Amino acid sequence: MQTALADFIRDTPQGREADRILRACVHCGFCTATCPTYQLLGDELDGPRGRIYQIKQLLEGEPPTAVMREHLDRCLVCRSCETTCPSGVDYHHLLDIGREVLEEQLPRPLAQRVQRGLMRWLFGDARRFAPVLGLARGVRPLLPASLRRKILPRPAPLPVAPVTAERRMLRLEGCVQPALSPDIDQALQRLLGHLGIAVETAPQAGCCGALPQHLDAPEQARALARRNIDAWLPLLEDGVEALLATASGCGAHLHDYPALLAEDPVYAERARRLVEKLRDPVQVLTQEDLSRLPLRPRPQRIAVHTPCTLQHGLHLNGQVEALLESLGYQLVPVAEGHLCCGSAGTYALTQPTLSQRLRERKRAALTVEHPELIVTANIGCLSHLHDEEGPPVLHWLVLLARDLETT
Repeated sequence: MQTALADFIRDTPQGREADRILRACVHCGFCTATCPTYQLLGDELDGPRGRIYQIKQLLEGEPPTAVMREHLDRCLVCRSCETTCPSGVDYHHLLDIGREVLEEQLPRPLAQRVQRGLMRWLFGDARRFAPVLGLARGVRPLLPASLRRKILPRPAPLPVAPVTAERRMLRLEGCVQPALSPDIDQALQRLLGHLGIAVETAPQAGCCGALPQHLDAPEQARALARRNIDAWLPLLEDGVEALLATASGCGAHLHDYPALLAEDPVYAERARRLVEKLRDPVQVLTQEDLSRLPLRPRPQRIAVHTPCTLQHGLHLNGQVEALLESLGYQLVPVAEGHLCCGSAGTYALTQPTLSQRLRERKRAALTVEHPELIVTANIGCLSHLHDEEGPPVLHWLVLLARDLETT
């Protein structure tokens, strides 16, 4: 694609990156076939190719509009288009640039700024989110069904014994997951403990930064990345084997640290070294001798929902399914596995109508073979797909940990 970027951005790091990405796009349209919003709306401007064209116009000096923002906001950043693209277009980074420029040139209405600021404040810190969630759980029976469904009941805790081991791994604690579903990290600790691996945390670390990155606060996202690198990298360079993220959404964002900090003379190289040590739990367990686990797989039929962040962001599509099948679990086929469930971080709050339509489509695809259980790898997908009237939804680590024999 030919470009003629405007003077305000042409010779900046952002402009050079945008120019590189735009020139890679050949407008073939393969991406539209796998774009969730295009599938729902059938509007070229609500597909990757149309959004790329709108960002190109913006960066070439076209005045920004509220309509343009609406089309960019509807993108889930699922990155299915990147998996489909034969030219390797780095779409999500171009979208980040376009959204940032759009916000600078045409600030959001006050109501939207307040909403996004509140979401960053509430969901970006477990110390604030946990008490609010506790209050919501207390009044959950009194809420309408549409709201009650969004509040996960407190899961039963998993027993975790202290582990003293030479092998050590770090885990990201996250923001909402410790309150919504603490059994996920308990499951990781229990499983790795049986394999002789101690799991540690770094108290100085915090939110991975995905939340502010997608809610109009990229500088805050970069600041969080720097803080986390300072907390984790010394430990990783002092004998800790790996950094684990049990939420694939966080893991995908951590993988973007080198791109986010590419122009930082201090942190660019440190970010690259951090990502070299980053692993998803499925990568770790696949490489271990799992015959050491006292596992008794349940006989239930299971549907696996692979989050977009795991398959398109981390490129680990099919690995959870392969691991579960190797351990003796009975999996059922799942249609439209490439399409997003509609969670996408805070998308369910900022775009509730589209999010709900995608949720209904995904649940229909997951349940067509009548599974007794659904497993996934991301807390956002888990809470979004939860339904009291359908099969329960678990993190796949919790499935394994609950099937460990206790004697």
